[in-house]
Amino acid sequence: MLVPEVAAGAAGELDDLRAACRAAVAHLEAADVLVVVGADVTTIRREPPFGGTLAPWGVDRRVGAATSDPLPLSLLIGAWLLEDVNIRNVQFQSIAADATPAECAALGSALVATGTRSALLVMGDGSACRGEKSPGYDDPRAEAFDTTVAEALAKGDTATLRQLDPALAAQLLVAGRAPWQVLAGAAERPFGTTELLRHEAPYGVAYLVASWR
Repeated sequence: MLVPEVAAGAAGELDDLRAACRAAVAHLEAADVLVVVGADVTTIRREPPFGGTLAPWGVDRRVGAATSDPLPLSLLIGAWLLEDVNIRNVQFQSIAADATPAECAALGSALVATGTRSALLVMGDGSACRGEKSPGYDDPRAEAFDTTVAEALAKGDTATLRQLDPALAAQLLVAGRAPWQVLAGAAERPFGTTELLRHEAPYGVAYLVASWR
């Protein structure tokens, strides 16, 4: 729904959310290497060319380069967010949605152990069970889960992110659990500024936008 062509008539309702995403992404331009991290069925470093289409989600909106190996949705939306951002070295890394917290943290540590100015663009929704019209119907545990994540993102609280329960996250249709735990593994040093720029749940799915610098 972030992509206006997909949201169609509802696109205007998410303008503030898109603005928050643009603000967060703008801070990444100083990086020598940017790695986009998102959940998929397997943990792999994607190979160029990078791109795909949103046709499976209703609109043939093409993103990036033509390729026979399209990016999964999480990484494709990351590529879309970067269309107007000037970063020369952008890489794409998927993490298995069912990866353990330890596996996620280990990947995060490896991604930033390069000796260069590295940045991560970490993609993932919160719960999709926020209300009766949500994709997963209403679950009374969903809002508390998302609030815990929001507070952790606001404070740069990696310990809380590491402790997120994979089983509960799966029950609540949380797409961001594994990527957030990759972030926790990468963010071992203190950050000067951590901001939660947005937390809302349009159409019953939680969107959280944060920036750690």
